Amino acid sequence: MAGFEDLSQAVLEGDEARVVEVTKSLLDSGVDPLDVINKGLITGMDRVGVLFKNNEMFVPEVLMSAKAMNAGVEVVKEKQQAFDMPSLGKVVIGTVRGDLHDIGKNLVAMMMESSGFTVYNLGVDIEPAKFVEAVKEYRPDIVAMSALLTTTMMNMKETIDALKEAGLKDKVKVIIGGAPITQEFADEIGADGYAPDAASATELCKQLVEGREKVGVPA
Repeated sequence: MAGFEDLSQAVLEGDEARVVEVTKSLLDSGVDPLDVINKGLITGMDRVGVLFKNNEMFVPEVLMSAKAMNAGVEVVKEKQQAFDMPSLGKVVIGTVRGDLHDIGKNLVAMMMESSGFTVYNLGVDIEPAKFVEAVKEYRPDIVAMSALLTTTMMNMKETIDALKEAGLKDKVKVIIGGAPITQEFADEIGADGYAPDAASATELCKQLVEGREKVGVPA
């Protein structure tokens, strides 16, 4: 019988049909759905993240792996009607005001989602007030902001200032990324972290939610 390694490898290879087949086989044999998710599907995406970070996998391959992983998750949901998909935490993500770049931000969102985070993707050209509204509505653990232009990166600071004015900055962790962004800039504007790529952003979020008691807007 196929096992977790087979499922992980199928995700890594972006083999959607094989992922569906192995997921069904594991569930039919009585394997805990949580183990199928954590030890097979997410483990596969974790391997994808490492390879992507090391430039050994590229965006089209990552997208195929994510699609295959999501197909497996859907099988779990279909077969286990009462199954609640576990979440590592909640992330609100968006590209800041004045910036219309979407691809990198969407890749980060996809990697986070595939790794087990619940992601609220606000889109592009997001006003600071809209980030604040989203934090109040979704109560995330993390706010992730993207900017690809030097002319828009300062809007990250405006968003952080807006969160402070709303009394929310101490309730969430803020991470930033994008082509012109550096760790020094993150420190300068008061962000809690910086990630140079999608895989690093996902790893950073995992590290930040380890201190979960320190983050998250109360209900």
